Amino acid sequence: MEKKHLSLDGSDLPKVKRAACAFMGMGHILYLKDYIKGVFFAVIEVLFLGLLPLVVVKVHDLITLGDPSPAGTPITQKDHSIFMLVDGILILSIVAIFAVMYFLSVRSATGGYTEYCQRKKHITTKDSLSQITGKAFPIFGLAPAFLLIVFLVIVPLIFSACVAFTNYSSPGHIPPNNTVDWVGFQNFVDLMGGSATWTQGFVRVAIWNLIWAVMATATCYFGGLIIAVLLKEINFKIAPIFRMIFILPYAVPSVISMLVWQNLLNGTFGIVNRTLADLGIISTAIPWLSDPMFARVTLILINLWAGFGYFMLLTMGTMTAISDDMYEAARIDGASRFQILRHITLPLVMYQTMPLIIMSFTHNINNFGAVFFLTGGAPEVADSTITGAGATDLLITWIYKLTVNLLKYNYASVIAVIIFLVLTPFAIFNFRRTKAYKEGTV
Repeated sequence: MEKKHLSLDGSDLPKVKRAACAFMGMGHILYLKDYIKGVFFAVIEVLFLGLLPLVVVKVHDLITLGDPSPAGTPITQKDHSIFMLVDGILILSIVAIFAVMYFLSVRSATGGYTEYCQRKKHITTKDSLSQITGKAFPIFGLAPAFLLIVFLVIVPLIFSACVAFTNYSSPGHIPPNNTVDWVGFQNFVDLMGGSATWTQGFVRVAIWNLIWAVMATATCYFGGLIIAVLLKEINFKIAPIFRMIFILPYAVPSVISMLVWQNLLNGTFGIVNRTLADLGIISTAIPWLSDPMFARVTLILINLWAGFGYFMLLTMGTMTAISDDMYEAARIDGASRFQILRHITLPLVMYQTMPLIIMSFTHNINNFGAVFFLTGGAPEVADSTITGAGATDLLITWIYKLTVNLLKYNYASVIAVIIFLVLTPFAIFNFRRTKAYKEGTV
């Protein structure tokens, strides 16, 4: 049997590493005499080995997603592909966590041997407990939150992405009556050019989604900026009253506002059309929400009404940081109010608010409430019968319709993956500009 005595010159590092790699905790127990860590890591591997048969079964189910059952088989005895997919992802997550723990055990053993060479004595039980309550305390404190994030955030995200590579859709592949199969990138091909109708619907909705995000962000931002500048320039004592009035649309929940506007703009009995007709301004009802072009313009205008107050407050707060001396110097040089706005106010305000503009743009790409509660994605267009996407539908509202109305979970997942890939660079860019990130990388 190999001797357990360790040299102090570091030459026994390979021996400790081999023991740690052979079985979790073995290096701690046999050589480092760190029994607490050794038993902790060993218990983890024993539990995993006991779970190994289940891991093999669940990984096999993840690969096959079940087999079709003969006619007449009870529902409870049929393979449920979606449950198999979820269970397989959960098992792989556990395997990944075990792999991380295995790596940490080996690194802990090598680090313990390095510390042994420096201290010239083994770590005592008291030292080990002191490390757990000291240096290792943040790890134990963050472990529950990390596990919750893995199983409640990462696993659902992976599941949603995996559905994009299956044929999970109505009518032929809805468990438990039918099984679901892996189809690779076929769903992406269908939306990107493989199916004329679905490609047409996807391109139409994606283009409108981009136009909507740009226009909704630009109109709210510059609308709020203009109102903020006017309120700053006005010398009346009633300016605070105007500020309070202008913030009301933003303060009221958007669901209520959009439902109210939906009734006001109804083409048949809406108050807006009836009032315009009574005043003799129009002779026929304006199709605010029933004509594709009118509906899109109306959606942008109502969103402006509901959202400019946020940017008004944001801009007014930013303008208070601009020194009055700069404005005074510009006036002395003969600059007009418009020139002051263009060359002083606007550049400084945009520099300070650019991250929030980007955040607002990403929010508007997924602005479900504004569209769903005002237009519901209507009106319908040529491909709406098959795709379910209306003229004002965004990608996010189309996902809702694909899952709830059409049961096309595979296409909905593809769109969700595409949205994720598009928004991730904006989120990363916005995060990298935050003060917390810059301080953490110093």
